[in-house]
Amino acid sequence: MKKIAVLTSGGDAPGMNAVIRAVVRKARFHNVDVVGVYHGYEGLYNGNFELLDIGSVGDIIQRGGTKLYSARFPEFKQDDIQYRAIERMKEEGIEGLVVIGGDGTYRGAMQLTDKGFPCVGIPGTIDNDVPGTEYTIGFDTALNTVVESIDKIRDTATSHENTFVIEVMGRDAGDIALWAGLAAGAESILIPEEAYDLDDIVTRLERGVARGKRHSIIIVAEGVMNGHKLANLLEERTGIKIRTSVLGHIQRGGSPSARDRVLAGRFGARAVELLLENKGGRAVGVKNHAIIDYDLRKAFETKHQADLSLYTLSKELSI
Repeated sequence: MKKIAVLTSGGDAPGMNAVIRAVVRKARFHNVDVVGVYHGYEGLYNGNFELLDIGSVGDIIQRGGTKLYSARFPEFKQDDIQYRAIERMKEEGIEGLVVIGGDGTYRGAMQLTDKGFPCVGIPGTIDNDVPGTEYTIGFDTALNTVVESIDKIRDTATSHENTFVIEVMGRDAGDIALWAGLAAGAESILIPEEAYDLDDIVTRLERGVARGKRHSIIIVAEGVMNGHKLANLLEERTGIKIRTSVLGHIQRGGSPSARDRVLAGRFGARAVELLLENKGGRAVGVKNHAIIDYDLRKAFETKHQADLSLYTLSKELSI
């Protein structure tokens, strides 16, 4: 291949810029041109392209968000839209495509591959919910943002003897809630992958009060329920005044962690190698610290599972 393209799609995640940088510089090392596609699949359809050189991706490795922007484009599910996108790329001499995002992004890449255009997927989402890889780009940074926020809220909870319910992102996955709750010493954690027991949460709160504890932190993943609803349920059961904090989109922003930057470099480089080896329809991931690649279809044939051993451990440590 002499020219490839790269795009970001779906929700932004810290480290996407670092992936873009890695793709461009790895490709240029092999004398391959890289076209940046702005606004995801919508830009692919509209031909919103720009040739990226080494300098155009300088000074972005530390920046959150995505230089190429992102957009929702549900129309891309249509065959005629996909064929037009392929025509656009061929008109530009583009021979392969690297996509950075989550399951929706992967689905578009798989459909393009099925139509004869080779694509490689890189997992970029704070939710850490892409099957086939242990970690996604952005998860580590978001996790550290959440832990730092919980630590600050705990300072206030301690000072005012309050109980806080903190709602975190994750869509239908509980990884952010689980890892952050364990790291920050939350008294209870609610995740979509495990049925919650309101009686158990109430018992933990009352047991803490009985031994003189005057503050508690409860983490709930957005895929379980709204944080305000959970706070109301607990207030009704315990009579304890409970405050709610919804962290929201602060979790998506910020400079990527060192771990996310290194992973981004490794993922981006491997994606380029796969295209140069004429291997389309692949996804890049990490398993046991090693970079792997696998069939894009496997991302839809399996379901991401949270590490429930961490959930058990969190309950044991928060007695």
